[in-house]
Amino acid sequence: MYSLEGKVALVTGAARGIGRGCALSLAGAGADIAVNFRFREDAARETCKLIEDLGKRAFLVRADVSKASDVGSMIAKIEMELGSISILVNNAGIAPRYSWDQIPEEGWDEVMAINLKSAYLVTQAVLSGMRARQWGRIVNIASGAAATGGVVGPYYAASKAGLLGLTHGYASFTMREGITVNAVAPSLILTDMSKDLPVNPTKTHIGRYGTVEEVADTVLMLVRNGYITGQTLFVNGGRYMT
Repeated sequence: MYSLEGKVALVTGAARGIGRGCALSLAGAGADIAVNFRFREDAARETCKLIEDLGKRAFLVRADVSKASDVGSMIAKIEMELGSISILVNNAGIAPRYSWDQIPEEGWDEVMAINLKSAYLVTQAVLSGMRARQWGRIVNIASGAAATGGVVGPYYAASKAGLLGLTHGYASFTMREGITVNAVAPSLILTDMSKDLPVNPTKTHIGRYGTVEEVADTVLMLVRNGYITGQTLFVNGGRYMT
């Protein structure tokens, strides 16, 4: 376990919720943070202010990480402002509500692009630098829905299950290059996204919602650990047990 001083971390979808929590946790451990957002600029600026209050550099960068052109431009801006990216948290994601048996094709495509394709695009964009330095940490924010089906819908569960396969694939090819790739799969975490889920957490598993900080602590542990790779850690209060 060591300080992250001198490391640069990119957290996608860091304006609020789990993304913001991860950004603050990494900054608290010493890293400078690139705060990616697509919408909610005011919230993203607040994340940057909180990082700077911790004494670390924060760089605000708008990009649609499901588009290769945006990703390329984003990485170039971050490297010019903060330096080479050593830590990546692929957190960007959406969870629109569709009836499970009436999923529109365009809705399916949008979820897959933002929840899954984005992680592939950003990972590909930072890998060469990590390999050159023989050090890197990649954490994909999946969901317990990848294992249980969840309550949002099959399209969401499929996108998050895809992240687990992506994690295993990259981990298997990078483990001898000083790079670890892992996934964190939260369930029923108290965020804006979870407030309208049709689940009463007091009647299931541990009896309460999880917190953003509990997820962020798990991400930080994986970033600090050089021996864990290719794993999925479920942060779900016992809702799903491996």
